[in-house]
Amino acid sequence: MKSLMRLFRSEPNIAEPLYAEVVAKARSPHWYVAGRVPDTMEGRFSVLATLLALTDLRLETGGDEARKASVGLAEAFVHDMDSQLRQDGVGDPVMGKRVGSLVGALGGRLGAWRKATGGEESWEAVAGRSLYRENIPSDESLAHSVDELKRYWHALQGRSDEALIGGVLP
Repeated sequence: MKSLMRLFRSEPNIAEPLYAEVVAKARSPHWYVAGRVPDTMEGRFSVLATLLALTDLRLETGGDEARKASVGLAEAFVHDMDSQLRQDGVGDPVMGKRVGSLVGALGGRLGAWRKATGGEESWEAVAGRSLYRENIPSDESLAHSVDELKRYWHALQGRSDEALIGGVLP
């Protein structure tokens, strides 16, 4: 009976506090005011996916618990997107396709930010695609967003795995 109970009990996601903090960072008004990212569902998704990609890249360089949290961060994202889409009235027949598309968008950003953080592509070019889909409102807004993303990235580098997993973000 105990083994049957374990089958239906889910382990808590260690990345939930981290995911909640990344969501809070993505809601910061400066992205939409000074950065002029469109304050729409798509614009908010772009900021969230961008911050998640940078956070995940940092987790990939950490120890075993950080890499485990990387998986948990992706799971929290999928769960959140599923919930959001259901609230918006998306039904089961198309849910998998819609969530898969959002996960693909996150994966694309991960690859792009890997290039930017590795020096293979400019932060400006990647931010232009990641946040604005190349419809950059002004040089000033792009500069603001790039500065904030660099600040976030460098601060992530200074966080211990334990602090990061616990949701202590810059």
